[in-house]
Amino acid sequence: MYEYGSDSKRRSQRLLLNISLVVQGETPDKNSFREETVTLVINAHGALISLATKVAPGQELLLENQRSHEQQSCKVVFLGPPDNGKVQVGVEFTQPAPHFWHIAFPPEDWTPSAPEARARP
Repeated sequence: MYEYGSDSKRRSQRLLLNISLVVQGETPDKNSFREETVTLVINAHGALISLATKVAPGQELLLENQRSHEQQSCKVVFLGPPDNGKVQVGVEFTQPAPHFWHIAFPPEDWTPSAPEARARP
């Protein structure tokens, strides 16, 4: 089973970043929903978000970046355990969208100990 963010499946660096989103879709029982949330973790291929609305693995959702108002379709690839009425949901973009978050991701081989990460005097 795929674990969100597992090293064996990671294709890009993960960043802990809160970006305001509106998530739209249908519940498993076919009711439309629209929920405001924030990202918990992002990468170039998707995100980990927290939702109160029930969703199912493989389900398609539409994300809207509240800052840029861009929209991106995605699918649910991970569901975490319920916590305070919400579930952590891993989503993956259905089409490549490297600029959806409007940030530059560090290269795949970057680490905090890389020479570029050291503070300059």
